Amino acid sequence: MERIYLDNNATTIVDPKVKDAMEPFFSQMYGNPNSLHNFGIEIRPYMRIALDRLYAGINAKESDDIVINSCATEGNNTVIKGVYYEVIRNTGKNEIVTTQVEHPCVINSCKFLETLGVKVIYLPVNSEGIVDADILREHIHPDRTALVSIMWANNETGLVFPIHELATLCREKGILFHTDAVQAIGKVEVDVQDVPVDFLTFSAHKFHGPKGVGSLFMREGVNIPPLLHGGEQMGGRRAGTVNTAGLIGMGYAMELAIQHLKYENTEVRRLRDKLEDAILSIRDVLVIGRRELRTPNTILAAFKGVEGEALIWDLNQRGIATSTGSACASESLEPNPTFVAMHISSELAHTGIRLSLSRFTTEEEVDLTILAIRNTVERLRSISMKNR
Repeated sequence: MERIYLDNNATTIVDPKVKDAMEPFFSQMYGNPNSLHNFGIEIRPYMRIALDRLYAGINAKESDDIVINSCATEGNNTVIKGVYYEVIRNTGKNEIVTTQVEHPCVINSCKFLETLGVKVIYLPVNSEGIVDADILREHIHPDRTALVSIMWANNETGLVFPIHELATLCREKGILFHTDAVQAIGKVEVDVQDVPVDFLTFSAHKFHGPKGVGSLFMREGVNIPPLLHGGEQMGGRRAGTVNTAGLIGMGYAMELAIQHLKYENTEVRRLRDKLEDAILSIRDVLVIGRRELRTPNTILAAFKGVEGEALIWDLNQRGIATSTGSACASESLEPNPTFVAMHISSELAHTGIRLSLSRFTTEEEVDLTILAIRNTVERLRSISMKNR
């Protein structure tokens, strides 16, 4: 049975070109880059190339820092907890502002800080499913707010937040701004010289790089303590031997992602829209968020009368991989938190499934998925009617 992968917001296939670029750094050039002998020295030029690709990919200045870590979860924890130790404990500021629809690693980091006495404000989304500058303006104050943390694009809906406006507002008020850009890299343009964020995080495996490696961008002049203490790697900002093969792969994956941005926003968008139009032709279906406000690869749809888990299971039996939303919260039986935040009925909050394409998705795969969804929804609805 042919398998079709439509869960690219959870993780992506490693681009074969990236895999080939990484291969020599497992068993041939495997030295510790901090070593003084040739095994370590010979790796450093390749690391420099990879770092240059990361800087170019988000248009960072040479004076900015890009810290290599294990993933965006680590980066998000580093920022949120680092601001606590650097700012909240040393100033009169005691508030962090985030949103109700952030990734669990941001929400749960904030909940942890609440146990330490920090006030966290969880912003609601508007009718479009995003947080705009007007909402943010009502809840921040330069004397109280230590950090604002708002994702660039939502992992479940694909909705893109107005990060330029939000970050500019915080810059004007002297408030640190962090964005989780995991779902933005490779889908929309990310330019940290144009958008005045102080911190930005991402993971390589979301844009056809390897798992287990990510980055934290820190603007020049911003300082927070490391999450991990140990050696002086990454200029003392993150201890631990650098995942060399991962860094090489992430750098090349970033370069390829930027090269494919136009394709992502034309061909991948066309395939996404074709799939979405077919889904909307089924009766009693709701797609969350206007497509022009979303990343070009993502659909979050709710099918009235069909449990999301049942639909996903049936599609999986047909070889099609989809999800109910965030893979990091996929074992929870609670209603989809994004649906709840958008005040969508509790009935529909259990029926959502996410389909996320990539540049490796083909027209044939979309056509087969359309047929499978139609047949599966019809079958599940007929069962639901019989059991009433």
